[in-house]
Amino acid sequence: MNAPIARAMWHVRHPTRRGLAWALAASPLLLVLYVLVLIPFTPSIGDIRKAKIEQPAQILSADGKLLAEFKPSNREWVKLKDISPNVVNALIATEDHRFYQHWGLDWRRTASAALHTFSGDRQGGSTITQQLARNLYPDEIGRAPTLTRKIKEAITAFKIEALYTKDEILETYLNTVPFLYNAYGIEMAARTYFDKSASDLTVLESATLTGMLKGNSYYNPVLNPERALQRRNTVLGQMVKYGKLTPAAFQTLQRKPLRIDFERQTEPPGPAPHFAQQLRKWLAAWADRNDYNLYADGLVVRTTIDSRLQTMATQAVTLQGNQLQGIANSAWGARSGCSNGRDLLQTFLRETPEYQAAKSTGLSDADALKQVSSDRAFVQSLCESKTRVQADFLAMDPRNGQIRAWVGSRDFIQDPFDHVQQARRQPGSTFKPFVYAAAFEAGAKPTDTFVDKPVEIQLAGGEVWRPNDEDEPSDRAISLRDALAFSRNRITAQLMETVGPNKVARLARAMGVRDSELDPVPSLALGTSPVTLKEMVSAYGTIANLGGYVEPVMVTRIENRKGDVLAEFAPVSPKQELPADADRMLIDIMRDVVNRGTGSSIRSRFGVRGDVAGKTGTTQGNADGWFILIHPQLVAGAWVGFNDSRVTLRSDYWGQGAHSALPIVGDFFQRAQRSKLVDSRVKFATEQEPGWFSERTGRLRDWFQQVFSSPEKPEATVVTRNPTRRAPSAAAVVAGASTAASSVSSASSASASAASAAAVEPRALPPLLGLPASAPVAASGPVDGEARGNGEAASSPTPTPDDIGAPDAGGAPVNAPTGGNGSP
Repeated sequence: MNAPIARAMWHVRHPTRRGLAWALAASPLLLVLYVLVLIPFTPSIGDIRKAKIEQPAQILSADGKLLAEFKPSNREWVKLKDISPNVVNALIATEDHRFYQHWGLDWRRTASAALHTFSGDRQGGSTITQQLARNLYPDEIGRAPTLTRKIKEAITAFKIEALYTKDEILETYLNTVPFLYNAYGIEMAARTYFDKSASDLTVLESATLTGMLKGNSYYNPVLNPERALQRRNTVLGQMVKYGKLTPAAFQTLQRKPLRIDFERQTEPPGPAPHFAQQLRKWLAAWADRNDYNLYADGLVVRTTIDSRLQTMATQAVTLQGNQLQGIANSAWGARSGCSNGRDLLQTFLRETPEYQAAKSTGLSDADALKQVSSDRAFVQSLCESKTRVQADFLAMDPRNGQIRAWVGSRDFIQDPFDHVQQARRQPGSTFKPFVYAAAFEAGAKPTDTFVDKPVEIQLAGGEVWRPNDEDEPSDRAISLRDALAFSRNRITAQLMETVGPNKVARLARAMGVRDSELDPVPSLALGTSPVTLKEMVSAYGTIANLGGYVEPVMVTRIENRKGDVLAEFAPVSPKQELPADADRMLIDIMRDVVNRGTGSSIRSRFGVRGDVAGKTGTTQGNADGWFILIHPQLVAGAWVGFNDSRVTLRSDYWGQGAHSALPIVGDFFQRAQRSKLVDSRVKFATEQEPGWFSERTGRLRDWFQQVFSSPEKPEATVVTRNPTRRAPSAAAVVAGASTAASSVSSASSASASAASAAAVEPRALPPLLGLPASAPVAASGPVDGEARGNGEAASSPTPTPDDIGAPDAGGAPVNAPTGGNGSP
């Protein structure tokens, strides 16, 4: 084997004339074969045609309004006739002066560039068509300086020339070439660097932009104006060389300054930018699975968003956010660099890269702080960013899971971070309904009671959790109905201990809190595990849907540009995660939250009518305010706080969910009902049908009463002592809701009447509650709400007519973390 190899190597080193002739004849053939092999690995004619007619996906609302267009870049396509001739002249003179003579490859220029490159002076020889091929198909062709890349580029250029006219090639090139700062195409470049349209570009401006094509960063007129000026004059010289500019004009123009009018161009966010942001991720995955191009195939995506409700939600978030921002500015002294929060400001400063850089030079902590603090503009910017109030909002139809409105922050441009789906914050007392749902599933009733007493629960590791309320323990028995209506921590903690954290966590996950981790510990009852607003609204949707969970959906149908349906997403059947009977009881007591409890200002202040229920929520230190309202047709929830949970509104009044988040939902629902987008006449189906046995025994009892009743006697006044309190029927609650909506005073008197009818007679309780049969039974009226610390009572203002009941906050375990992690 070695002998043939040795002979071959000897012939290579000592070629004969015949061998040289064969080699010279075979080289072109081998090159042709190599080209033929590469053809299948270049973009097909169909792909090029698709690039020519590229159409971005259009995102439409449920009522047919345009929400967004998904473009691959910040680009606006303009026709060649709408581009200044100065641009075309500068481009052809500089980049490809024989553009109209070749068929995609300029052989003379390619040979000249090759000779210069071999001699050590590397030059580019790509035509405009080759550059277009490289810009359109960077993945298929690549940018490595190799022979393979040049051949693939040339093959693609020939294909483009076969399909496009010369004017079409120029138009496509000028609309796809990048110009830095997310500006693609000549139109966005003209706006970015000269604040004008491409049709108005002068000779100097056209030469400046054309000069950037040799190297965007190197000839950036913003950062490197001297290089950009020299390159501009080089382009002007090329225009003189090829007859596009007179020498006299050149002599005058080359002495002119750049005169850049720079402004970054941003795409308008649209009416639902955070929703569109999340939808883009989902749609990109769908397009990949189904072999569609999200940016070129002209997909028409019909979403579940109602543009009218979306506008109402945005207005509600903006209005309340602006009001709370004024309060935050006063509380922190934001206009004077957080003058009212110096200690925390120093913590913020220590976390900045500027402070770390100062420390790395060897400065002490005090000197580094002094150095960064001396920059007043920096301190002011840091303070404003930390004390900027954030809010988010989500509304969905509980019957089919369709999302109707989505607001991820107060301002998408200032804060594109989506708090609805990405921010995880402690939900506080809005988590309590899951505890009561688990209890009702296990057999408890709204009239069951627990004694309002000090609670101490042993935790793993020897810690003791002491949940508290704002008032001292009363040693009275409080019903589960009143405990939820007035958000009693001590009662809820006892109920959690009876039901068990694991069961509550499993039920909450089943009902919709499916992405965040729930720590099955006793304090979970007061919402110490961070969750997202989307999860909470989804879970409340299960409550509104009588225990049937439906996954939230964003899209109903996807079509092509001709209107043909490519995919349809029909509503799925709900999965029963909570028994309907238990859910009916839960809805019934959640009605009391808005009729006479911590969420009563929904009716008294905002006049929301009809059959609604809900829950407020406030976390430790007023870091997070929540409110979620359910209606048979719509569930809406809001969160208010700061990106950094160490920052709060510093107000026991404004920090409560009833005063921070509730107004957003109230404003939204008020607008929606006035516009008749939500029907206030629709009611929850909470009336329970009597079973066969109950119906028969009822008839038998009525018959016995008729047969054996004593003769009628004159009417007399009957005084009932210590009547046992019973849960009101659904009809009574609805009637009470209407009465509460008419005036606040009527709601107050109703609560007082309930308190005066408190029963003290002992009665048997179900084994679930674990209380002795002799436990006293009492119904409470409006009582003070939840505690704000690890067992320490906190003061609060007297409840106002707008918020009958108590502030709402969740206690936390001793030494347990209480902050959320909603920062971007």
